[in-house]
Amino acid sequence: MKTIVKLSVASLVIMALLFSCKKGETPAEDAALESSTKVTDAISSSAAIDKKGDNRKFIRTADLKFKVKNVPQSTYAIENATNKFGGYVTYTNLQSTISDQIETKISQDSILETTKFSVENSITIRVPNTKLDTLIKVIAKQIAFLDYRLIKADDVSIQMIKNQLTQNRKANHQKRLEKAIDTKGKKLNDITIAESDLENQKEQNDSSTIENISLQDQVNLSTIKLQIYQPESLKQEKIANTKDKSNYQNNIGIEILDALKNGWYMLKEIIIFIFNLWAILLIGTIGFIVYKKYLHK
Repeated sequence: MKTIVKLSVASLVIMALLFSCKKGETPAEDAALESSTKVTDAISSSAAIDKKGDNRKFIRTADLKFKVKNVPQSTYAIENATNKFGGYVTYTNLQSTISDQIETKISQDSILETTKFSVENSITIRVPNTKLDTLIKVIAKQIAFLDYRLIKADDVSIQMIKNQLTQNRKANHQKRLEKAIDTKGKKLNDITIAESDLENQKEQNDSSTIENISLQDQVNLSTIKLQIYQPESLKQEKIANTKDKSNYQNNIGIEILDALKNGWYMLKEIIIFIFNLWAILLIGTIGFIVYKKYLHK
């Protein structure tokens, strides 16, 4: 009986400890989950999702600016996710900007160079409109701080219908002009005017066609523009001190020794120069003696 009671008490203690540990961990997990959910909900959007039986055409765009822990790593993650969902990157500009640079002398020949810099990237992405929200939720995992989010859905259904009607009308007019030129055009002036009018009709029809193709492309592929940045970083590097020339001056003993050597070289050159003039000196001496002995009298 005592053994059963002890086992029961031990079981209750273990269950209480497990429950208290689980209870202690839950708020932190809930906070992390809640924070992640808030960021995801903050930037995702279900606006203008295509519905079955709805013929509306929406051009969906997203514009976001946010801080990340590491710009290059987040850039690679976003690019990989874009490829995964059938999109492509049309523009990316990854760059570092130096805000300050400090040089500290740490020894006679060394300097510690401290550089303060920030890294940022501007990215433009085209992704299938059905994958826009999915990609944005993946991007949300990279966000440390959200500056702003702008998501737009422009309805271009009426514009596309208008362009299509314009195309049909111009096409019919074009056929009538071609038929009139072939059957009724007799005078050269009339034919020239009719053909000029026909050419204008073709240009207008082509413009409407191209505009509709462009609109359809924007409907099929949504555009996402991202501006990402990271906290200001520091980089320290030990470099050679090449600015202080006094660090590279010779020792005074070496300079005195060099001066003695240079003096000896100069004296040697003078002696050699004098000996090179021995013939002139000999002739001068003989001339002087002759002058003194004979010519002077």
